[in-house]
Amino acid sequence: MALPIILDCDPGHDDAIALVLALASPELDVKAVTSSAGNQTPDKTLHNVLRMLTLLKRTDIPVAGGAVKPLMRELIIADNVHGESGLDGPALPEPGFAPQNCTAVELMARVLRESPEPVTIVATGPQTNVALLLNSHPELHARIARIVIMGGAMGLGNWTPTAEFNIFVDPEAAEIVFQSGVPVVMAGLDITHQAQIMAEDIERFRQIGNPVATTVAELLDFFMEYHKAEKWGFKGAPLHDPCTIAWLLKPELFTAIERWVGVETQGQYTQGMTVVDYYFLTGRRPNATVLINLNRQAFVDLLAERLTFYR
Repeated sequence: MALPIILDCDPGHDDAIALVLALASPELDVKAVTSSAGNQTPDKTLHNVLRMLTLLKRTDIPVAGGAVKPLMRELIIADNVHGESGLDGPALPEPGFAPQNCTAVELMARVLRESPEPVTIVATGPQTNVALLLNSHPELHARIARIVIMGGAMGLGNWTPTAEFNIFVDPEAAEIVFQSGVPVVMAGLDITHQAQIMAEDIERFRQIGNPVATTVAELLDFFMEYHKAEKWGFKGAPLHDPCTIAWLLKPELFTAIERWVGVETQGQYTQGMTVVDYYFLTGRRPNATVLINLNRQAFVDLLAERLTFYR
């Protein structure tokens, strides 16, 4: 039986490719897609969800827009990474359908109530919507199988010296998620920086030749430019968000550890830092599965294989 999931995302190039991977995988049953503000403004990320689902011919999937800003802070966006639209690069179709007449939290809650089995939430943007769901519907916590997030890091940050972007945007929300008692899987920068897509991988995707594979290649053409900056030391572009879906599909591609994770919300220099108790120094019990190593070639092969699903 396919695993039921809700995908909460802020497209964003890598969010869009995570959606492509999820919908090409019969092992997963995408019950809803909700949008969060992050990589771009909330109106643009919602628009991008609708555009991608129109491209993928999955206008049957219910969509809802989420919170317009973080819980306690003003919104920060990453338009320097993802461009003016949030999905600069390819020519995408305009939406062929409308979002639901409800909020992201209301749609998530409805899916959780109606599902005959617990649902996995995959959150590839800031955790605002997920935190609002957890706080407003404590009776539904048991209906959540796990929360798989792209966010955080054990080491260096990518937005500040210590903070990864998604967590930095709304650290209070991330702290709510980690301390909720719901099982959390953390795909942070330690793993996603290993998921680099090289120029030859992009050409491999392009050669698949169907419209979706071509769009993915064109998304990556644009995404690659930002990551060519010498400061990063990358050979390619790290494909962050699809790591969440790849872990659900093939956890054997990853090495994982169980650790306690907290989020710094007050630090002068460390706001948004995910504090991972790697050496069990705090005495706290682990609250997260932290992904730390990846078979990069197998990850690329998985993506290429699933791109052939589209016609």
